[in-house]
Amino acid sequence: MQIKALAAATGVDVETIRYYEKQGLLPAPARRSNGYRDYETVHLERLAFIRHCRALDMPLADVARLLGFIDDQPGASPDASAVDALVAEQLNRVRARLKSMQALEKQLLQLQSRCDGRHENGRCGILNDLVAAAHGEACACHAHPA
Repeated sequence: MQIKALAAATGVDVETIRYYEKQGLLPAPARRSNGYRDYETVHLERLAFIRHCRALDMPLADVARLLGFIDDQPGASPDASAVDALVAEQLNRVRARLKSMQALEKQLLQLQSRCDGRHENGRCGILNDLVAAAHGEACACHAHPA
């Protein structure tokens, strides 16, 4: 199949497919006599694997490591502890981002509390706080800079 058909079948952009090839995540396909790439089922399956890993927000380096486990041991199970450690690292990254997002949510809620909805004299508590923060002053969502 041509690259457009592979892209359509996997939902991965053509440029992304080419990038994955350049990075060595996808093996180079055979070329037709007209020079077009000729992708096979193996490319489709590998690209679907990559896409699934990326949907789990795994960095490409980790995806490459997982593919390496698959490539190094065809038909055999990879080192389970290494695969588990890689997933555990990703889980730790996700948990750290969740914690960061919860802190961000708290800051935004604090900022939002500055708005009483009246805006008398054209003054908005949210905008006042954001302007104050831009001047290095304390605002509702951040402690005063040290």
